[in-house]
Amino acid sequence: MSRICFEVKGNLKLLQQSLYPPKPHWIPDQLSDLSGRVMLVTGGNTGIGKEIVKELLKHNAKVYMASRNREKALAAIEELKTETGKGAHFIQLDLNSLASVRKAAEEFLSKEEALHTLFNNAGVMWAPVADVTADGYDMQFGTNVIGPFLFTQLLLPALLKGKASSPDGHARIVMTSSAYAYLGHLDFETFKDGAARRKLSTEELYNQSKLADVLVAFELARRYGEQRIVTVALHPGILKTELMRHINAVKRAALHIVHWPVPMGAITPLYAGAAPEGLKLNGKWLIPWAREEKCYNEQAYDEKLAGHLWDWLEEQVKGPWVDFFIEDGRQ
Repeated sequence: MSRICFEVKGNLKLLQQSLYPPKPHWIPDQLSDLSGRVMLVTGGNTGIGKEIVKELLKHNAKVYMASRNREKALAAIEELKTETGKGAHFIQLDLNSLASVRKAAEEFLSKEEALHTLFNNAGVMWAPVADVTADGYDMQFGTNVIGPFLFTQLLLPALLKGKASSPDGHARIVMTSSAYAYLGHLDFETFKDGAARRKLSTEELYNQSKLADVLVAFELARRYGEQRIVTVALHPGILKTELMRHINAVKRAALHIVHWPVPMGAITPLYAGAAPEGLKLNGKWLIPWAREEKCYNEQAYDEKLAGHLWDWLEEQVKGPWVDFFIEDGRQ
């Protein structure tokens, strides 16, 4: 398929799934009591993440909000406590810094032995091409892919313990991607800063990061599904959130036409991460609202590419502390 045809098909699917999705067949009010479950939501102080945290608290889960900005996170926790009568727990996490990711994982593991669901929700969209992470990676690839990959690896031992204490005998990983994954194409030369990366637009860099999220999720499903860790990748919908902060006024105005209310964006991740039906979704792609669909990018199902990406990511985050937990998670 030519590049032009690929992009046309991808854009059509993006619009088809985002403009007028069918009415939800499931809503968060259908969640059962989640008492005894430990859930962690990255980027939980705003947007979709905040709505996920709210619904989990309403259904009695113990929730950790892992966010970059302490002040905003604590304010959100107070607001949610007023709304739900229950408080979330804060962990400082900056996904564009591998040191911060390691520290956040260490803090969580010092407080909890088991984790039942990890919602990899935080991300950045259409950041300026000039922006890079603290470790020299493309800002979008570092924040959307490398940081969550490392965080997930470090929390795998807790997830494996979580399945043992879960009423359904499983733990779950929910990877929030985007329909823009349909337009993604991986170029390993652009993951780090350099001349090749600077030739791409911010949209192209975003698209490939969201495709990489799908590849990582599907590879997690293949590697850990038999150990009863369910991993799902999803498109949450086009929503009016702070994710749009880097977008210029013209693009923002155009996207506002198709925006859905933020609470709608929590439906699909909550379905995957907390509903009984989510146990059947290992290695699946979900679209608004909580519907299973094919991911319309052939690279998403390329196991060789996924393995190559996995190896590359492991090499980037390699170190004795990380290796110990990765090996422990595979036992």
